[in-house]
Amino acid sequence: MTVARFLARRLLVAIPVALGILFVAFMLIRVGDQDPVAMLAGPMADAPMLDRIRAELMLDQPLLTQFWAYIQRAAQGDLGMSWQGNAAVTHEIAEHLPATLELVTLAVGLGTLIGVPIGLHAAQRPNGWFDQFSRFGSLFGFSLPTYWLGLMAIFVFFFLLGWAPAPMGRISMMVTPPDPVTGSVLIDSLLARNWEAAWSAASQLVLPVGCFTLVATAPIIKQTRAIAIEVMGSDYIRYARACGFPPRVIRRIAMRAALVPVLTFIGAEFTSLLAAASLIEFVFAWGGLGHWGLNAILLGDFAAVQGYVLTLAIASVLVFILVDLAVLLLEPRAQARG
Repeated sequence: MTVARFLARRLLVAIPVALGILFVAFMLIRVGDQDPVAMLAGPMADAPMLDRIRAELMLDQPLLTQFWAYIQRAAQGDLGMSWQGNAAVTHEIAEHLPATLELVTLAVGLGTLIGVPIGLHAAQRPNGWFDQFSRFGSLFGFSLPTYWLGLMAIFVFFFLLGWAPAPMGRISMMVTPPDPVTGSVLIDSLLARNWEAAWSAASQLVLPVGCFTLVATAPIIKQTRAIAIEVMGSDYIRYARACGFPPRVIRRIAMRAALVPVLTFIGAEFTSLLAAASLIEFVFAWGGLGHWGLNAILLGDFAAVQGYVLTLAIASVLVFILVDLAVLLLEPRAQARG
């Protein structure tokens, strides 16, 4: 009953949040300088044709009327047509989203496996040599622009050393891709036992995942270190030391206490990287949701941009609900408050 009530409360909050984000994006798109009517009609269109296209897109209506009509269609699963791909926005999102989820999930997962132990170890001896080294590495990772990191990785590992494959998509153009099942080329290749495609997909993942992992690891190290230092200075840790508990037991207690805030931060990191994946995807021609959304923004594809923003908002809300649910299950005091 506690979990059901918790989910109901979170969903009641999530719906207006998603609508608010969509409303802001909807209005910002329309007050910009881009005119999709002129792009759709072409340079040879006359005034009557422009008026007809504008009426079909409801761009001649007041903004609030346009937004209400869009919400009504979105509630029925209709997010409009993307003119850059001449396909339904829902179909485009379903086609491109798995590629982004594959990239971000691997990066955040590896960043967590690397960053959390480093942050915890650095917090055991603040200002020691390992702590100083980890802080420098974290600051270095923070300072690198994502697109520059991707370009340098391509220049070094593909152009100079020849170790990496050509950064042109999720699988080599010389390899036949598997039939789509999960949306992940690597997983689909393994399911189909197409080892050539699996090897190609895995090799294509190395550079973008490596760059994105570096971006994800830096804040996780910094935040884990800060949380662990605060926990190690708490009263119950000092009491445990006074009682003579061995260091491994104290570390276990500290890890248990730091688990909830670290998990919450990782959830926030996942949502932020989901939105920031567009630059990495663009550099590596990844073809994911971020790449598709960035093209939609550059081309002024209103329906695609709205669908992209709505997808990111829903994904962020779902991630935070899952994180809150994990906290509810891991933290007994949260269950008592619920």
